[in-house]
Amino acid sequence: MKDTLAQTGGGRSALRLERRLAHPPEKVWRALTDPAQLVHWFPSEVQVELEIGGRMGFVFPGREAPDMDGVVTELDPPHVFAFTWGEDELRWELRPEGDGCVLTLTHTFGDRFGAASFASGWHACITGLAALLGGEEIAHGDMAELHEKYVEAFELAEGAVETTEDGGWRLRFERQLVRPAETAWRTLTGPADDTPEPAAGAPVPFGFRTDAVPAGPITEAHPPRVLAYAWERDGRPAGTVRWELTQGTGHGARLILTQTGPADAEAERTEAQRAWRHHIGLLAAELLKG
Repeated sequence: MKDTLAQTGGGRSALRLERRLAHPPEKVWRALTDPAQLVHWFPSEVQVELEIGGRMGFVFPGREAPDMDGVVTELDPPHVFAFTWGEDELRWELRPEGDGCVLTLTHTFGDRFGAASFASGWHACITGLAALLGGEEIAHGDMAELHEKYVEAFELAEGAVETTEDGGWRLRFERQLVRPAETAWRTLTGPADDTPEPAAGAPVPFGFRTDAVPAGPITEAHPPRVLAYAWERDGRPAGTVRWELTQGTGHGARLILTQTGPADAEAERTEAQRAWRHHIGLLAAELLKG
């Protein structure tokens, strides 16, 4: 099993999953291209015109019309089946090996921070494909723990530093979470029965701060999506901290945490980067329990 994530041109990423299957390419090919078999393991129902340039439609559970469209871009039975999936590209390749074959999926997309969701999702789908081919029952479980393993494996938990127009810096973390915004917000604020909802002027709840970044009062709060405050140095405002819980890949909310600071606060920035990485990791671990 080989799973990798690489950057490609134009700010896009390529996720590559490789699995050995105990079935010949011809048998696997039918499961990759026949809508009657795809419905059992692919994340949506599939409508396909099996020819180069053929139209595709992807209908997700509970919908009647296609949610996304696609086009067949490569077709070499029983070796290569490639198509667009909305703005993404999927390429399935089968290589004979002994009595079975090696399946390689390459998923190219623009949302780098969605990579752990895509990887855990395709991991589950290919596991389902293998079960279907073997005549076994397809199990659907919680992929949250697998998702977090991919976050670490693909180094998606690290923060990035940008230079701002005034010569200062902006520290930015983006992380796909495994639970909805409401669940993440409640984890950050504390139990609803014990804690009032955050509001401007109130102290920052413990979950939204770290000892390395002294917090002033809340400046903006829009539960369960946004909380912002000024962080302080020597008792005076030095920059801002902003938490946002936005729409993610469908597996949960997307967390975007930013902190700004002046150019002469490099030591504080370095410490904040380390502290926020750890803090967000604790949040992610707590959400696994939910």
